[in-house]
Amino acid sequence: MTGKVYIVGAGPGDPDLLTVKALKVLREADIILCDELIGDEIRELLRSMKAKLFDVGKRAGKHKMGQDEINELMVKLAREGKTVVRLKGGDPFVFGRGGEEVEYLAKHGIQFEIVPGITSAIAVPAYAGIPITHRKFDPAVVFITGREWKERLNWKALAELNATIVILMGVSNLHNIVKKLLDNGKNPKTPVAIIERGCTKNQRVIVSDLENVAEVARKEDVKAPAVIVVGDVVRLREKILYYEEGN
Repeated sequence: MTGKVYIVGAGPGDPDLLTVKALKVLREADIILCDELIGDEIRELLRSMKAKLFDVGKRAGKHKMGQDEINELMVKLAREGKTVVRLKGGDPFVFGRGGEEVEYLAKHGIQFEIVPGITSAIAVPAYAGIPITHRKFDPAVVFITGREWKERLNWKALAELNATIVILMGVSNLHNIVKKLLDNGKNPKTPVAIIERGCTKNQRVIVSDLENVAEVARKEDVKAPAVIVVGDVVRLREKILYYEEGN
């Protein structure tokens, strides 16, 4: 009897931001295949559950298990009749390869269900006091992955668009990303925030402008995971934090 695979978003790291459905599915699972960036507190929560844990985390250049191997493992376990949770940081369909995984499951006739998660692209800036949309500022938001800075992006169109840019997985290529934006006409004084380990107790926020942010990040020894926000909404952080501290 074939089991079922749940593709589940763990949210940005704070266990309080797990959805009710995600928690329900995790408690019912036989097997949990968990990503690297689910957060230490969520990983600790998983240890209290009945499911057997498999750490299949991937970071740039450091893959405990390749994507093809993960796909094959999900199918194998489901065919053994297991209830499998593929637990991914943030939302599985926002640069999380969730689309690739469900495509593979469908191809092999495996029953699956998507459980969306709160994406770090929205939650991490919010925890840092930065609303990624505001009526007084840019009327659009663009999410990009920093891992593909060389190709597939129209940098000229991106630099000219009056939109807040939210960059995931961009720390290692920050210098190149900044150069692409500046070379294509983005205002060098555009505010930038780097939020390191957002939505956790170790969150750190660094604010600079576009022309200086790569050097500031180098001096501050910024490490992944981090969310980078480029846009005038970053200016709101000072006002919001001032209000929070006063109340």
